[in-house]
Amino acid sequence: MADKDFYKILGIERGATDQEIKKAYRRMAQKYHPDKNEGNKEAETKFKEVSEAYETLSDKQKRTMYDQFGSSGSSGYGGGGGGNAGGFNAQGFDFSSFGGGFGDIFENFFNGGAGGGARQNAGPRRGEDIGANITITFEESVTGAERELEITKSEKCDHCKGNGAEPGTRIKTCTSCNGTGEIRQMRQTLFGQMATTRVCDECGGAGKTPDQKCTVCHGTTRTRKKDIVKVKIPAGISDGSTIRLSGKGEAGINAGPYGDLYLHISVKHHKDFLRSGNDIHAEQKIHVLQGVLGDEIDVKTVYGKVKLKIPAGTSSGKVFKLKNYGMPKINSSIKGDHFVKIILDIPNKLTKREKELYEELAHNAKLNLKESSKDGFFSHFK
Repeated sequence: MADKDFYKILGIERGATDQEIKKAYRRMAQKYHPDKNEGNKEAETKFKEVSEAYETLSDKQKRTMYDQFGSSGSSGYGGGGGGNAGGFNAQGFDFSSFGGGFGDIFENFFNGGAGGGARQNAGPRRGEDIGANITITFEESVTGAERELEITKSEKCDHCKGNGAEPGTRIKTCTSCNGTGEIRQMRQTLFGQMATTRVCDECGGAGKTPDQKCTVCHGTTRTRKKDIVKVKIPAGISDGSTIRLSGKGEAGINAGPYGDLYLHISVKHHKDFLRSGNDIHAEQKIHVLQGVLGDEIDVKTVYGKVKLKIPAGTSSGKVFKLKNYGMPKINSSIKGDHFVKIILDIPNKLTKREKELYEELAHNAKLNLKESSKDGFFSHFK
């Protein structure tokens, strides 16, 4: 049997967080739940796949085994056995008898039984991380740059100062959960009688509720605002790099800490320069006579023009190194090198006088050839 792609089944990336896995599972389980798809065999199969995927990816040990060995290496508890050994088989069970649905039972079971899921969500919670894309020129990647970004994100509500209560009203212990932040129930399941918990709907896991919710944020403790973020992009940054700005993400819930802002850097392609590590590569065309006789030329670098001496007899494809004219290393005075590849530019059109001079040059060269070369290249010159 081919390995099952549990990430694809849940519709998530391989690097998904635990919260993203849980959210995807809830969405898929609700969509394919047998209670909503009575008699639909395809939905029943899909629900089993979703449950199996969540069972593996929500458990750190099983997920590690799966990422290394695939679904055959992650089945069962503790990585032992194959098929459904120690696992769960949904075949033939009445999911509607579980009250809140199989998803709640399943989630609490694999979150460590009573209290596992709810306690994770109770009280102050860290804000979400956010991301933004920044594009800079090749020159800016050499010198560094500054940007100002306008970002719309969740911020602590100014009206209630982030406590969710209308100013002047008190905050009391939640009467639904008695301040625990979770609702605990006993249910009869296929595993026997089990204590299950869920986050309190009334207080959202905080354990406290305001007498009157804030009229601005409606008790959520956050509002959406535009924020201007100033960013310093360091010299030497490469295409595809990411800059992390700590505490510049979404505001936390119930006075929790801020998340982070991740900036993804794209560097525009340059028509003359190619970066390789901290080195820069370029090509320089010179006249064929410059290669033959030698010359001193101006070479374009990211720091301006630099003189380069071309020795006599330089062939096409010869590479010269300009030390310390490459890309700077981030947060360092060290620089890479600039490599120049010489390309001899052979003229495709000659004036009458130029042609005469080249023929004279060829004739003189012929005189210096050995007798064995008479039938070679210069044999047509009489």
